Amino acid sequence: MRETLQRSSQEEARLGRPHEDDPQGTAGDGGPRSPSGEDARPKRTAQREAVFDNAKYLAIVLVAMGHAWEPLRGDSRAAAALYITVYTFHMPAFIIVSGYFSRNFDARPNRIRRLVTGVAVPYVVFEVAYSLFKRWADDDPGFAISLLDPWYLTWFLGALLIWRLTTPVWRVVRRPLPLALAVAALAAASPDIGDDLDLQRVLQFLPFFVLGLCLRPEHFHLVRRREARILSVPVFAIALAVAYWAAPRMNAAWFYRRDSAQELGAPGWTGAAMTFALFACSVVLVACFLAWVPRRTTWFTVLGAGTLYGYLLHGFLAKGSRFWDWYDHAWIHRPLGEIAVTVVAAAVMTLLCTPPVQRTFRFVMEPKMRWAFRQNAVDVAKARRSG
Repeated sequence: MRETLQRSSQEEARLGRPHEDDPQGTAGDGGPRSPSGEDARPKRTAQREAVFDNAKYLAIVLVAMGHAWEPLRGDSRAAAALYITVYTFHMPAFIIVSGYFSRNFDARPNRIRRLVTGVAVPYVVFEVAYSLFKRWADDDPGFAISLLDPWYLTWFLGALLIWRLTTPVWRVVRRPLPLALAVAALAAASPDIGDDLDLQRVLQFLPFFVLGLCLRPEHFHLVRRREARILSVPVFAIALAVAYWAAPRMNAAWFYRRDSAQELGAPGWTGAAMTFALFACSVVLVACFLAWVPRRTTWFTVLGAGTLYGYLLHGFLAKGSRFWDWYDHAWIHRPLGEIAVTVVAAAVMTLLCTPPVQRTFRFVMEPKMRWAFRQNAVDVAKARRSG
């Protein structure tokens, strides 16, 4: 019995024990600092395999590509098919990994502090920054600044804050995933929820976060098998074929999960049906995606620690490209132009995830804010011991 427990503990540590002070929901995004202010991130091998950072980087690159393809969908059915396929699984993959590394979250003061500085503060800063950017770049001086109505990408920070705070609830209920799916289905059929904190998205994406909370290392081993990688190829091919067929027939807004069925012009009952159907499709494609994520340390593994930086910063270029009519050039809507746009989006996102960018914007993304919190005796003692 003791040997079994030891093997289980070793396996948990090797494949991905949740980080205790990870504010942004995924280990590697804003690790803990020592009392002296220096980064105190533990060794990667002691916490998790490189696969999680690799997955985060690849998923965030797909987010950038999806935003780059959006204006091309009207002229290219292939771009529309790629857009639908990627939107089926890229954010679910990111949210599932976020949930997986949130399993140990509780309401201890140090974790609440990190949640405030690593999620709540960036939410406020970037919500204001995006609103001011829209006023200037879109020549819309009357655009309101509202912390209750997230604009563009900041919805994810608000959602992550809510999901993380509710983690203790999902840890104690008997069947968390079916309950989360029921909540999402009810939200998709409830047009009166409103736009405050983008609650439709918070509730409709909730099952993916809860699924991450429920996952264990052995579940990730299932997609590491050779059979899973082989099977993922025809699955993705089928997904692309279905998306190509559905592109002119289906409203892509279903994949954003920001509206109820009635707001999309469908009967209320379809909201529940689409919740379960899209959840199943997303989970299958996330598994296929993870099957091909490299397990070893690669040149982009280090970039997995900067995915939230890239996510929030690239939004200014993504929206600016629309405000400044970059897509009005005819060559962009030709095959070579579409390829160029895709490459540029991947390159920009890669650059924004690099350590120099992280160091530059850390004062916003991970502020220390010692002035805002009371020091407890443990922190004071650690600070004295560190010199």
